[in-house]
Amino acid sequence: MSFAKKFENVFRSLLPSPFSIAILLTLLTFVLALIYTDNQNPENYHVLNLLSSWENGIWNNALLVFAFQMMLMLVLGHTLALSNSVNSLISKITRFCSSTANAAAIISFFTIIVSLFNWGLGLIFGAIFARKVAENASNKKINLNYPLIGAAGYSGLMVWHGGLSGSAPIKVAEKNHLIEMFEGSDFDVPSTINLSETIFSQMNIFVSILLLIVIPTFLFYLGKNNTGKKIHIISQETKKEKRKYIGAEKIDHSKLLSKIISISILGYCFYKSILLPEVPSLNVITPNFINLILLGLGIFFHSSFSQFTIAITGSIKGASGILIQFPLYFGIMGIMKDSGIVSSLSDFFVSISNETTFPIFTFISAGIVNIFVPSGGGQWAIQGPIIIEAANQIGCSFSKSIMALAYGDQLTNMLQPFWALPLLGITGLKAKEILPYTLYLFLIGCLIFVGGLLLF
Repeated sequence: MSFAKKFENVFRSLLPSPFSIAILLTLLTFVLALIYTDNQNPENYHVLNLLSSWENGIWNNALLVFAFQMMLMLVLGHTLALSNSVNSLISKITRFCSSTANAAAIISFFTIIVSLFNWGLGLIFGAIFARKVAENASNKKINLNYPLIGAAGYSGLMVWHGGLSGSAPIKVAEKNHLIEMFEGSDFDVPSTINLSETIFSQMNIFVSILLLIVIPTFLFYLGKNNTGKKIHIISQETKKEKRKYIGAEKIDHSKLLSKIISISILGYCFYKSILLPEVPSLNVITPNFINLILLGLGIFFHSSFSQFTIAITGSIKGASGILIQFPLYFGIMGIMKDSGIVSSLSDFFVSISNETTFPIFTFISAGIVNIFVPSGGGQWAIQGPIIIEAANQIGCSFSKSIMALAYGDQLTNMLQPFWALPLLGITGLKAKEILPYTLYLFLIGCLIFVGGLLLF
């Protein structure tokens, strides 16, 4: 049995579905809080107080808004990736993918760039790109290492949290998010942490550029030594029948109307970000602003409202995990905050860390947590309060601590196959086939991320 197969079997035997994990984590948190924390409200039973904290966490209005923002970000990004324009762009780039080596380098390079803009777009973009390269190789009888190409298409998931759709960085840039997170406590936090301190910090720019150079270069040389074999992949493209639309149907299929609406949305985004402020600032980049841009781009690049809504229908399935799992994570957060677990865990981090080692411990812990909570937004809801409070006590930079969480979360996506499922469905590959190559990416990422956290 190969190492990759053994590794896949470990995940299958130890990890149930993400929803089951969320339920088990809820039960574990509840039991730990019941045993190791004191009753914060002696007028009622401890167990009832904890259940109340859990319920309040689940239905926390600010966090539910956050969940909906993340769902839209995934769905709209996925929808944009399904547009004819994106498909056409991929087809044009595919012409240069004449071997496994240069195909792996080109796919990873563009997938990383796209994923830094939006993780949902990057995930589907990389998957479609890998599939089209395979179809091209099949048609031209070119040898191809398809699993390596699939891993290249998945590489964007190891950079996304340091990009414009990163859950933690863009959420803390939203006014009063941190204040609402610590509502009811004596802990002072800033109203916002600007993107210039997180995503556009010197550290993250350095790390992102290094990844953009090292990953494609490494995959190029790996492809040189693993050229693959002839493959047979059937094209998934289907011809659309033309039909005449009558009456109100013309509105649904009007190219002109969709362009007018989308250009109006994008024009307003330009006005709000560039023309309206006296001095353009990164403060305008919030989850709502990003989703507004994605909405405008999605409508613009689809030929009509009808095509846009068809793509939305195909994309929305991928958001089901966020819809049902995020409230459970918010419930866990409610128990942890009200019972005092957050403070206890923060004190533990403080006791074993200093200003230099704390970001490294945060990076490692975030990577471990991501194995069980494969969602950047859900992880921020659970781990964010602990990290912020501990960083405050140690005197470590909030922004650096947030990016350490982001790096750990995104890196172990190369080990956790949950987000690879859409890619595996599109490419027809299996998890055990891409794991040997994503393991290499994981090791490279460890060196780059830890190096970045130590250097800056």
